[in-house]
Amino acid sequence: MDSATDPNTIKEDPVSVTVSAPPSKGIQQGVGESPSSSTSPAAPSRYESQKRRDWNTFLQYLKNHKPPLTLARCSGAHVIEFLKYLDQFGKTKVHMTGCPYFGHPNPPGPCSCPLKQAWGSLDALIGRLRAAYEESGGRPESNPFAARAVRIYLREVREGQARARGIPNEKKKRKRTSVTTSAVGINVSAVAATQAVDYGGVSGGTASNLGTATTTTSL
Repeated sequence: MDSATDPNTIKEDPVSVTVSAPPSKGIQQGVGESPSSSTSPAAPSRYESQKRRDWNTFLQYLKNHKPPLTLARCSGAHVIEFLKYLDQFGKTKVHMTGCPYFGHPNPPGPCSCPLKQAWGSLDALIGRLRAAYEESGGRPESNPFAARAVRIYLREVREGQARARGIPNEKKKRKRTSVTTSAVGINVSAVAATQAVDYGGVSGGTASNLGTATTTTSL
């Protein structure tokens, strides 16, 4: 089945709302300058443009909130409400617990489970809004996008979507390091055993192996 038409295909869906930007002002030409010597301002990067759109979208959300909210009164709970509000525009199929395809990474057919925002999209969105808040004059210690409740919510979304997609969320496994020290006269030899660390996540686990290290110290 073509993944482009499969409703159960899991893919990242960037949160983007079109916001019309104000017309740019023309650059006045100085006395004695030729038209070719005038330079136009550099266009903002894709990240900066997306950050500005996200920030305007959030401010509009606060304005339309019932009752309306000001940025100064915004808390981590309001940020979580905003993230849940964005789920209605999501394109990621998240299987519910009672769905026969729950836990299947490649479901064979369609189902009635809802579409939501992918965890990766929400995580990137929060990063942009956190930066935009401080660039707008907000204090880092009162940044609602950096609240502990928001971090916990994002972790729950990541783990929930991983279970729904049948991706194991493995914890980091560490092997104890055994150190053998032998002293002969004034020579000390320390041998560290091989240490393997496995990293698990939503997109699958990766492994990094740390090799054996041998250190000899002469006193």
